[in-house]
Amino acid sequence: MLLSVMIGVAVVILTYKLARLIIEGGQFRKNTRCDGKVILITGGNTGIGKETARELLKRGGKVYIACRSLDRANEARNDIVAQTGLSNIHVRELDLASMESIRNFAKRFLEDETRLDLLINNAGVMACPKTLTKDGFEQQIGVNHLGHFLLTNLLLERLKASVPSRIINLSSLAHKYGKINRKDLNSEHSYNQVTAYCQSKLANVMFTRELAKRLHDTGVSVYAVHPGTVDTDLPRHMGTLFFLFDHKLVKPLLRVAFKTPLSGAQTTLYTALDEDLQEESGKYYAVLHNTTVNYLLND
Repeated sequence: MLLSVMIGVAVVILTYKLARLIIEGGQFRKNTRCDGKVILITGGNTGIGKETARELLKRGGKVYIACRSLDRANEARNDIVAQTGLSNIHVRELDLASMESIRNFAKRFLEDETRLDLLINNAGVMACPKTLTKDGFEQQIGVNHLGHFLLTNLLLERLKASVPSRIINLSSLAHKYGKINRKDLNSEHSYNQVTAYCQSKLANVMFTRELAKRLHDTGVSVYAVHPGTVDTDLPRHMGTLFFLFDHKLVKPLLRVAFKTPLSGAQTTLYTALDEDLQEESGKYYAVLHNTTVNYLLND
Protein backbone atom coordinates (compact mmCIF):
# COMPACT_ATOMS: atom_id res chain seq x y z
CA MET A 1 0.00 0.00 0.00
CA LEU A 2 2.75 2.42 1.02
CA LEU A 3 4.72 1.57 -2.11
CA SER A 4 1.68 2.28 -4.29
CA VAL A 5 1.20 5.65 -2.60
CA MET A 6 4.87 6.54 -3.07
CA ILE A 7 4.74 5.56 -6.74
CA GLY A 8 1.57 7.62 -7.18
CA VAL A 9 3.15 10.66 -5.56
CA ALA A 10 6.27 10.27 -7.72
CA VAL A 11 4.14 10.08 -10.87
CA VAL A 12 2.23 13.22 -9.88
CA ILE A 13 5.46 15.12 -9.17
CA LEU A 14 7.10 14.02 -12.41
CA THR A 15 3.96 14.87 -14.39
CA TYR A 16 3.84 18.31 -12.80
CA LYS A 17 7.51 18.98 -13.53
CA LEU A 18 7.11 17.81 -17.13
CA ALA A 19 4.05 20.02 -17.57
CA ARG A 20 5.97 23.00 -16.17
CA LEU A 21 8.90 22.38 -18.52
CA ILE A 22 6.57 22.29 -21.52
CA ILE A 23 4.59 25.37 -20.46
CA GLU A 24 7.60 27.46 -19.44
CA GLY A 25 9.16 26.83 -22.85
CA GLY A 26 12.71 27.76 -23.76
CA GLN A 27 15.09 29.82 -21.68
CA PHE A 28 17.58 32.32 -23.07
CA ARG A 29 20.77 30.84 -21.67
CA LYS A 30 23.46 32.96 -23.32
CA ASN A 31 25.38 35.24 -20.99
CA THR A 32 25.26 38.17 -23.41
CA ARG A 33 26.07 41.45 -21.67
CA CYS A 34 24.73 44.89 -22.46
CA ASP A 35 27.25 47.06 -20.62
CA GLY A 36 27.09 50.68 -21.72
CA LYS A 37 23.80 50.21 -23.54
CA VAL A 38 20.78 52.42 -22.91
CA ILE A 39 17.52 50.50 -22.76
CA LEU A 40 13.95 51.80 -22.68
CA ILE A 41 11.05 49.57 -21.66
CA THR A 42 7.45 50.76 -21.70
CA GLY A 43 5.24 49.33 -18.97
CA GLY A 44 8.24 48.06 -17.04
CA ASN A 45 6.64 48.31 -13.61
CA THR A 46 5.00 44.88 -13.55
CA GLY A 47 4.84 41.44 -15.12
CA ILE A 48 6.96 40.69 -18.18
CA GLY A 49 8.27 44.24 -18.45
CA LYS A 50 9.53 44.28 -14.87
CA GLU A 51 11.32 40.96 -15.28
CA THR A 52 12.83 42.15 -18.56
CA ALA A 53 14.09 45.29 -16.83
CA ARG A 54 15.55 43.26 -13.98
CA GLU A 55 17.41 40.88 -16.29
CA LEU A 56 18.81 43.60 -18.55
CA LEU A 57 19.95 45.61 -15.53
CA LYS A 58 21.77 42.51 -14.22
CA ARG A 59 23.50 42.23 -17.60
CA GLY A 60 24.95 45.73 -17.30
CA GLY A 61 22.40 47.90 -19.10
CA LYS A 62 21.26 51.37 -18.16
CA VAL A 63 17.52 50.77 -17.96
CA TYR A 64 14.60 53.18 -18.18
CA ILE A 65 11.10 52.02 -17.32
CA ALA A 66 8.38 54.28 -18.68
CA CYS A 67 4.98 53.97 -17.01
CA ARG A 68 1.73 55.86 -16.59
CA SER A 69 2.02 55.77 -12.78
CA LEU A 70 5.25 57.11 -11.32
CA ASP A 71 4.34 55.66 -7.92
CA ARG A 72 4.08 52.13 -9.29
CA ALA A 73 7.20 52.65 -11.39
CA ASN A 74 9.18 53.72 -8.34
CA GLU A 75 7.85 50.73 -6.37
CA ALA A 76 9.11 48.46 -9.14
CA ARG A 77 12.47 50.24 -9.22
CA ASN A 78 12.90 49.94 -5.46
CA ASP A 79 12.10 46.24 -5.60
CA ILE A 80 14.56 45.63 -8.43
CA VAL A 81 17.32 47.63 -6.72
CA ALA A 82 16.76 45.77 -3.44
CA GLN A 83 16.87 42.39 -5.20
CA THR A 84 19.85 43.04 -7.48
CA GLY A 85 21.90 45.59 -5.55
CA LEU A 86 22.13 47.58 -8.80
CA SER A 87 20.83 51.13 -9.15
CA ASN A 88 21.29 52.07 -12.83
CA ILE A 89 17.55 51.91 -13.42
CA HIS A 90 15.45 55.02 -13.93
CA VAL A 91 11.74 55.79 -14.09
CA ARG A 92 9.88 58.17 -16.37
CA GLU A 93 6.22 59.06 -16.69
CA LEU A 94 4.60 57.98 -19.96
CA ASP A 95 0.92 57.67 -20.78
CA LEU A 96 0.56 55.85 -24.09
CA ALA A 97 -3.08 56.93 -24.24
CA SER A 98 -1.96 60.54 -24.68
CA MET A 99 -0.02 61.83 -27.69
CA GLU A 100 0.96 64.89 -25.65
CA SER A 101 2.44 62.68 -22.92
CA ILE A 102 4.34 60.64 -25.52
CA ARG A 103 5.80 63.75 -27.13
CA ASN A 104 6.77 65.22 -23.75
CA PHE A 105 8.39 61.95 -22.73
CA ALA A 106 10.37 61.67 -25.97
CA LYS A 107 11.55 65.27 -25.72
CA ARG A 108 12.89 64.76 -22.21
CA PHE A 109 14.45 61.39 -23.02
CA LEU A 110 16.30 62.83 -26.02
CA GLU A 111 17.56 65.68 -23.84
CA ASP A 112 18.79 63.24 -21.19
CA GLU A 113 20.34 60.53 -23.37
CA THR A 114 22.71 60.73 -26.32
CA ARG A 115 22.03 57.11 -27.33
CA LEU A 116 19.31 54.46 -27.33
CA ASP A 117 20.38 50.90 -28.01
CA LEU A 118 17.23 48.99 -27.23
CA LEU A 119 13.57 50.04 -27.31
CA ILE A 120 11.14 47.47 -25.92
CA ASN A 121 7.51 48.36 -26.62
CA ASN A 122 6.14 46.17 -23.85
CA ALA A 123 3.17 48.06 -22.37
CA GLY A 124 -0.35 47.14 -23.35
CA VAL A 125 -4.00 46.78 -22.43
CA MET A 126 -6.21 43.78 -23.11
CA ALA A 127 -9.93 43.29 -23.66
CA CYS A 128 -10.93 46.45 -21.83
CA PRO A 129 -14.42 47.98 -21.95
CA LYS A 130 -14.80 50.49 -24.75
CA THR A 131 -12.81 53.55 -23.79
CA LEU A 132 -11.23 56.31 -25.83
CA THR A 133 -7.72 57.66 -25.45
CA LYS A 134 -7.24 61.35 -24.78
CA ASP A 135 -6.95 61.84 -28.54
CA GLY A 136 -10.17 59.98 -29.34
CA PHE A 137 -8.82 56.57 -30.38
CA GLU A 138 -10.24 53.26 -29.20
CA GLN A 139 -8.09 52.36 -26.20
CA GLN A 140 -6.56 49.10 -27.42
CA ILE A 141 -5.53 50.25 -30.90
CA GLY A 142 -4.52 53.57 -29.33
CA VAL A 143 -2.26 52.23 -26.57
CA ASN A 144 -1.06 48.94 -28.03
CA HIS A 145 -0.27 50.26 -31.50
CA LEU A 146 -0.67 53.99 -32.15
CA GLY A 147 1.05 55.10 -28.94
CA HIS A 148 4.05 52.86 -29.57
CA PHE A 149 4.04 53.84 -33.25
CA LEU A 150 4.45 57.50 -32.32
CA LEU A 151 7.01 56.80 -29.59
CA THR A 152 9.14 54.67 -31.90
CA ASN A 153 9.14 57.28 -34.63
CA LEU A 154 10.06 60.07 -32.22
CA LEU A 155 13.06 58.03 -31.00
CA LEU A 156 14.06 56.54 -34.34
CA GLU A 157 16.90 58.93 -35.17
CA ARG A 158 18.49 58.24 -31.79
CA LEU A 159 18.24 54.50 -32.46
CA LYS A 160 19.87 55.03 -35.87
CA ALA A 161 22.68 56.96 -34.19
CA SER A 162 23.32 54.06 -31.79
CA VAL A 163 23.61 51.12 -34.19
CA PRO A 164 23.54 48.23 -33.94
CA SER A 165 20.28 48.84 -32.10
CA ARG A 166 16.99 46.98 -31.78
CA ILE A 167 13.26 47.54 -31.40
CA ILE A 168 11.13 44.82 -29.79
CA ASN A 169 7.34 44.99 -30.20
CA LEU A 170 5.38 42.74 -27.85
CA SER A 171 2.54 41.26 -29.83
CA SER A 172 0.58 38.07 -29.12
CA LEU A 173 -0.60 34.81 -30.60
CA ALA A 174 -3.94 36.66 -30.68
CA HIS A 175 -2.72 38.55 -33.76
CA LYS A 176 -3.47 35.41 -35.78
CA TYR A 177 -7.17 35.95 -35.08
CA GLY A 178 -7.05 39.64 -35.91
CA LYS A 179 -8.15 41.61 -38.93
CA ILE A 180 -7.66 45.30 -39.59
CA ASN A 181 -11.12 46.81 -39.94
CA ARG A 182 -10.29 49.69 -42.24
CA LYS A 183 -13.92 50.79 -42.39
CA ASP A 184 -14.20 50.97 -38.61
CA LEU A 185 -10.65 50.99 -37.23
CA ASN A 186 -11.81 52.94 -34.19
CA SER A 187 -14.71 50.55 -33.42
CA GLU A 188 -17.22 53.38 -33.63
CA HIS A 189 -20.04 51.30 -35.13
CA SER A 190 -19.56 48.12 -33.11
CA TYR A 191 -17.18 47.06 -30.37
CA ASN A 192 -16.02 43.65 -29.25
CA GLN A 193 -13.23 43.84 -26.70
CA VAL A 194 -11.50 40.64 -27.83
CA THR A 195 -11.77 41.52 -31.53
CA ALA A 196 -10.28 44.95 -30.81
CA TYR A 197 -7.41 43.35 -28.90
CA CYS A 198 -6.64 40.94 -31.74
CA GLN A 199 -6.70 43.84 -34.21
CA SER A 200 -4.19 45.81 -32.12
CA LYS A 201 -1.84 42.82 -31.86
CA LEU A 202 -2.02 42.27 -35.62
CA ALA A 203 -1.12 45.94 -36.05
CA ASN A 204 2.01 45.31 -33.92
CA VAL A 205 3.20 42.57 -36.28
CA MET A 206 2.36 44.61 -39.39
CA PHE A 207 4.26 47.58 -37.97
CA THR A 208 7.26 45.36 -37.21
CA ARG A 209 7.41 44.01 -40.75
CA GLU A 210 6.99 47.37 -42.47
CA LEU A 211 9.45 49.16 -40.18
CA ALA A 212 12.04 46.43 -40.78
CA LYS A 213 11.72 47.02 -44.54
CA ARG A 214 12.19 50.76 -44.13
CA LEU A 215 15.17 50.30 -41.82
CA HIS A 216 16.94 47.78 -44.04
CA ASP A 217 20.71 48.36 -44.03
CA THR A 218 20.49 51.04 -41.30
CA GLY A 219 21.72 48.79 -38.47
CA VAL A 220 18.40 49.01 -36.61
CA SER A 221 16.65 45.63 -36.30
CA VAL A 222 12.98 45.13 -35.41
CA TYR A 223 11.25 42.06 -33.98
CA ALA A 224 7.74 41.09 -32.87
CA VAL A 225 7.34 38.77 -29.89
CA HIS A 226 4.66 36.50 -28.45
CA PRO A 227 5.60 35.97 -24.78
CA GLY A 228 3.25 33.04 -24.23
CA THR A 229 0.35 32.64 -21.81
CA VAL A 230 1.71 34.41 -18.76
CA ASP A 231 0.41 34.91 -15.23
CA THR A 232 0.10 38.72 -15.19
CA ASP A 233 -2.66 41.24 -14.55
CA LEU A 234 -3.00 42.08 -18.27
CA PRO A 235 -6.46 40.42 -18.51
CA ARG A 236 -7.76 42.43 -15.54
CA HIS A 237 -10.55 43.92 -17.66
CA MET A 238 -12.07 40.53 -18.44
CA GLY A 239 -14.51 40.82 -15.55
CA THR A 240 -15.72 37.73 -13.71
CA LEU A 241 -13.38 35.40 -15.59
CA PHE A 242 -10.29 37.31 -14.44
CA PHE A 243 -11.44 37.52 -10.84
CA LEU A 244 -12.13 33.78 -10.88
CA PHE A 245 -8.62 33.15 -12.18
CA ASP A 246 -7.22 35.54 -9.56
CA HIS A 247 -8.98 33.83 -6.65
CA LYS A 248 -6.55 32.65 -3.97
CA LEU A 249 -7.88 29.08 -4.23
CA VAL A 250 -7.80 28.94 -8.02
CA LYS A 251 -4.58 30.79 -8.80
CA PRO A 252 -2.20 28.07 -7.49
CA LEU A 253 -3.87 25.56 -9.81
CA LEU A 254 -3.56 27.88 -12.79
CA ARG A 255 0.18 28.24 -12.23
CA VAL A 256 0.46 24.81 -13.77
CA ALA A 257 -0.97 26.19 -17.02
CA PHE A 258 0.57 29.69 -17.11
CA LYS A 259 4.14 30.89 -17.49
CA THR A 260 5.76 33.00 -14.82
CA PRO A 261 6.56 36.59 -15.87
CA LEU A 262 10.27 35.69 -15.93
CA SER A 263 9.60 32.81 -18.33
CA GLY A 264 7.38 35.13 -20.36
CA ALA A 265 10.32 37.54 -20.70
CA GLN A 266 12.64 34.96 -22.28
CA THR A 267 11.70 35.58 -25.92
CA THR A 268 12.02 39.32 -25.37
CA LEU A 269 15.52 38.77 -23.97
CA TYR A 270 16.34 36.46 -26.87
CA THR A 271 15.37 38.99 -29.53
CA ALA A 272 17.01 41.81 -27.59
CA LEU A 273 20.37 40.14 -27.03
CA ASP A 274 21.07 37.20 -29.31
CA GLU A 275 23.73 38.27 -31.81
CA ASP A 276 22.63 35.58 -34.29
CA LEU A 277 19.38 37.50 -34.93
CA GLN A 278 21.04 40.64 -36.28
CA GLU A 279 20.05 39.75 -39.86
CA GLU A 280 16.56 38.44 -38.95
CA SER A 281 14.82 41.80 -38.70
CA GLY A 282 11.06 41.90 -39.26
CA LYS A 283 10.31 38.42 -37.98
CA TYR A 284 7.84 37.21 -35.35
CA TYR A 285 9.14 35.08 -32.49
CA ALA A 286 7.51 32.79 -29.93
CA VAL A 287 9.27 30.44 -27.48
CA LEU A 288 12.66 31.59 -28.83
CA HIS A 289 11.78 30.56 -32.39
CA ASN A 290 10.75 32.38 -35.54
CA THR A 291 7.20 31.21 -36.19
CA THR A 292 4.24 31.68 -38.53
CA VAL A 293 2.10 34.79 -38.66
CA ASN A 294 -1.49 35.66 -39.53
CA TYR A 295 -2.25 34.33 -43.02
CA LEU A 296 -3.32 37.83 -44.07
CA LEU A 297 0.32 38.90 -43.87
CA ASN A 298 1.31 36.38 -46.52
CA ASP A 299 -0.59 38.22 -49.26
